[in-house]
Amino acid sequence: MPMTAAPRPWRLSVAPMMDWTDRHCRYFHRQITHRTRLYTEMVTTGALLHGDVPRHLDYDAAEHPLALQLGGSEPADLAACASLGERWGYDEINLNCGCPSERVQRGAFGACLMAEPTLVRDCVKAMVDAVAIPVTVKHRIGIDRTEDYAFVRDFVGTVADGGASVFVVHARNAWLKGLSPKENREVPPLRYETVHRLKCDFPTLTIVVNGGVAGDEAIAAQLEHADGVMLGREPYHHPWTMQAWDRRFLGAERDAATGREAVEDAMVAYMEHEQARAGVAWSHVARHMIGLWNGTPGARRWRQVWSDHRLKSEPPRRVQALATAQRLQGAEAATIAA
Repeated sequence: MPMTAAPRPWRLSVAPMMDWTDRHCRYFHRQITHRTRLYTEMVTTGALLHGDVPRHLDYDAAEHPLALQLGGSEPADLAACASLGERWGYDEINLNCGCPSERVQRGAFGACLMAEPTLVRDCVKAMVDAVAIPVTVKHRIGIDRTEDYAFVRDFVGTVADGGASVFVVHARNAWLKGLSPKENREVPPLRYETVHRLKCDFPTLTIVVNGGVAGDEAIAAQLEHADGVMLGREPYHHPWTMQAWDRRFLGAERDAATGREAVEDAMVAYMEHEQARAGVAWSHVARHMIGLWNGTPGARRWRQVWSDHRLKSEPPRRVQALATAQRLQGAEAATIAA
């Protein structure tokens, strides 16, 4: 049944993921869910203050509601970049205090910032003072192998004093040495109860749980204890799982997408537009939609066509026709085999 009250803005979101959640990925996700909150890849303050701002901040208006995630640890720099994000029309500024990669640590931000809660508080206050849009924080439940609830409780309490009222909590520790970023998403144990306890201790804050959640039933179970759920790899690899989120979780009267064919058509039109507008190769867009038909007969053949580098010089409509033919042949073969 549709929800009777408007859901919180952070009830469902897709996580910021480096090299994945670029503007093409977000446009694709928006064809499947209209109301799920989307996040950019992390953008460092240095990239914005000394680099190509349009390249980092450009997006399509269809992507709203949309948050800009920043990486940095200098309050003044973060305030300047938050102001840039607000001027570009973003709906939220999110501070990354959860990335464990050594490259990010060398920049003195990401998960290592959890060891300096007063600095994070000052960073948040500087951004809150600079913008009128929400400033939020994404972090882990701890760093290294210490599983001390008081550590994350005190971090949240201190940072909240800077003006943050929304905390997206990845329910794993970040091991700063000895694990790759990929291993840091898999090896440290998930401890959802720690996130749930934060909500109990800070009832006026918005607490969003992140990490390892997959499937509508798991989402619903987490929403019994937290204000929202952020998902990452599951919707990226299996994007059609988002198709019913608007109706089931976000107050819409109907699903956002009417069918996978319609989504694919919309993405081909987008590829054509981006190619004409900015010379973007269709392959840069198509890589994000490879999971569209996952779980259906013929999906593997369809993926193979869209992933075939030998077709990069072909127009996307031609590639779509080839992919559709292969998908239907695969589905027919599966029916015969059954």
